[in-house]
Amino acid sequence: MRVLGIDCGSQRTGYGIIDSDGISYELVTCGVIRVSPRWPLPERLLKICEELERLVGDYSPQVAAIEDVFFARNVKSALTLGHVRGVAMLAAARARIPVAEYSPLQVKSSVVGYGRAEKRQVQHMVKVLLRLPEPPESEDTADALAIAICHVNIARAAQALGHPAAAGASRRPASRPRRKRIV
Repeated sequence: MRVLGIDCGSQRTGYGIIDSDGISYELVTCGVIRVSPRWPLPERLLKICEELERLVGDYSPQVAAIEDVFFARNVKSALTLGHVRGVAMLAAARARIPVAEYSPLQVKSSVVGYGRAEKRQVQHMVKVLLRLPEPPESEDTADALAIAICHVNIARAAQALGHPAAAGASRRPASRPRRKRIV
């Protein structure tokens, strides 16, 4: 399974693509999409979208995994982060790639074994699990790789339990039958 992990940010969006057979992990590529805070928001979103679409085109991931919004210093930050998450979902949806979302607690629990782990602990475990010589330099990259690893772990567990979400698609409600309109 090839997974694109995305750590959304309005100035730095981390990405990491890994391959996994469900037991071991292999780094394909990783990095950070950087945009200037001086750019208007639409230009920043466009740059992030274009870079994510390029990554999807170049590396053909089978699923994208992103982190749920969990904290924002203020409402404006939360809204901006929501825009970036929307762009990330759009880039995946355009390529017909399912999107899975995980809370920070799920990511840390899955990768470190402790949901309140610190950033350096996450970086260390990403290094160990991917057999890297050094931890990822950027916290954004480490977080994106951790999100991808989390997806593999949760998908493997779901598959072992016979859960239909093992492929990692978004948790969407089943389609509802149309209601009859009474006039």
